[in-house]
Amino acid sequence: MGADRTRLRFWHLYGGGDGVNMQTMLDAYRAAHPEIALQASTLQWGAPYYTKLGMAGAGGRAPEVAALHLARLPGFGPGRLLDPFDLDLLAEHGLDRKDFPAGLWRRGRIDGAQYAVPLDTHPMVLYYNTDICGKAGLLEADGKLKPVRGTEEFTAALRAAGKVTGRPALAVETLGAGTVGPWRLFSTLYSQTGGTLLDERATRITIDDGKALTALRFMRRLTEEGLAHRRLDYNGTVGVFGGGETAFLLGGEWEVSTFANLGLPFSMTRVPNLFGHPTAQADSHCFVLPHQRDRGGESDEAAHAFVAWMLKNTVEWAKGGHVPAYLPTLEKPGYLELEPQSEYRSVIEDVVLDPPAWFAGSASSMWIELGAVLSGVLTGSRTPQGALDEARARLQALLDTPDPLGGDA
Repeated sequence: MGADRTRLRFWHLYGGGDGVNMQTMLDAYRAAHPEIALQASTLQWGAPYYTKLGMAGAGGRAPEVAALHLARLPGFGPGRLLDPFDLDLLAEHGLDRKDFPAGLWRRGRIDGAQYAVPLDTHPMVLYYNTDICGKAGLLEADGKLKPVRGTEEFTAALRAAGKVTGRPALAVETLGAGTVGPWRLFSTLYSQTGGTLLDERATRITIDDGKALTALRFMRRLTEEGLAHRRLDYNGTVGVFGGGETAFLLGGEWEVSTFANLGLPFSMTRVPNLFGHPTAQADSHCFVLPHQRDRGGESDEAAHAFVAWMLKNTVEWAKGGHVPAYLPTLEKPGYLELEPQSEYRSVIEDVVLDPPAWFAGSASSMWIELGAVLSGVLTGSRTPQGALDEARARLQALLDTPDPLGGDA
């Protein structure tokens, strides 16, 4: 590294298609900033990443900037393991809070300081096979899926598509080691009823039993009536939809590259509004500043400038399916030309992140614990009421467990 170059270290957890897109962005950044010696490190996704990042912050010898899932921020020790952003410095590089959805920006703010700047949101979406849906009479003249609202219209669409294939029309993750799909599905449906899981400070359970059972009974109905596959792990959902065997897939938008590379005739849209609110479960990748004992100077300014540059160049990032959080990107021709990635961009104002608890967010204890419980509703091994009772008990056990990283939930 030349003596006149500023060192900038960036840790992230992006693999697969995300890793390829991130590498393209990092290469472009390096080409545009020869004065910065960018050292990017890809660490193992999930718990190993967060453990290593937490230890680096606790020791004060962390990288200048890192990636984080926004829903995991409250448990990550803001003020101890993370340093706040300098909003004036971000403004000097052209970033303003008005450039982001208010809800996502607000989730990055704790005790009056901004600890996270959102990169994207990655919601649950509805994939649909255009060939099957066309034969079932479910497409508009322009080839897009006809609007679907309410459970009866949705189940009617599933039945129509099922008649074309002779198989269940919907793929959704129902089981598997460490399964989280059932939790993401429940969170989406339950949020559409207006229900909440915890209070605003994540200190007590606020589950509305009636609304929760409405969502759970619908989940049971999907598999019990043969509308959805009863026994699919995550790879199974990708396999049956990617193989053209089923009309619909409810899952994360990040598989768009997988299906595009297969040459599959498909498109994507928002999860239908089944229960009154057009919401979808999501998390958000964000940028954070891991704690450094001597943060400041040229390296800190480089970190702020790096975040601003990356956000302004998120058309490349959107190719992997994520909806950019930097709102000006959503109006760029390059983004609008991305199909089907731009088809569900309006969901960014209706995403529902986990409550601000240390045990919530992507790859979290809550996802694993509740995913295992809710799996039984889809496979038939648990009743909706039994699953609700067990989910409440597990959620209370998590509330009663101290945050191992010492964050404030």
